[in-house]
Amino acid sequence: MLNAFAEVTSELTELHARPELKQATFAGGCFWCMEGPFEAMAGVVAAVVGFAGGKVENPSYEQVTQGGTGHREAVQVFYDPAQVSYRQLVETYFWQIDPTDPYGQFADQGDHYRTAIFYHDEEQKKVAEEYITFLSNSGRYHQQIVVEVLPYKNFFPAEDYHQQFYLKQQEYYQQYKKGSGREEYIRDMQQKYKS
Repeated sequence: MLNAFAEVTSELTELHARPELKQATFAGGCFWCMEGPFEAMAGVVAAVVGFAGGKVENPSYEQVTQGGTGHREAVQVFYDPAQVSYRQLVETYFWQIDPTDPYGQFADQGDHYRTAIFYHDEEQKKVAEEYITFLSNSGRYHQQIVVEVLPYKNFFPAEDYHQQFYLKQQEYYQQYKKGSGREEYIRDMQQKYKS
């Protein structure tokens, strides 16, 4: 019987072996809510949920949620830069989060729910920082944007049952997204600002 990581680890190995693909890594609170928006984008081949930036190798979901590992729930996006730009990914990321919350996202509070963009190279860092400057000057937010832009250090996939949770457990996922406050926030912000 395959263990909880075998299937997703195999998928990651295959994705890393494709030289035409680039990676982007985002922490935006509960990773269940971050996967679908990226997978819906043309040019995105896959989005894998897991844990980024911590100090423990291959942590379990339980370890991360108990605290002390230094990881944040994150999504790693594999994309074809010939079809979708990194800036487009960053824009999608910001439409899914409240970038002014320093303690987590919506009902989910705590270090492992804090936001961050983990850049894989200097160009990604530049794009992320420039976009944050753009948003800060846009008038969209009335508080300071606190999303950290950090160098990519590591990413460990979450257990298989977390992958594509928004598809596997659709009813539960929709209840969670609505109950957490994320759904209403996204809807209100998009109605107000997205053209």
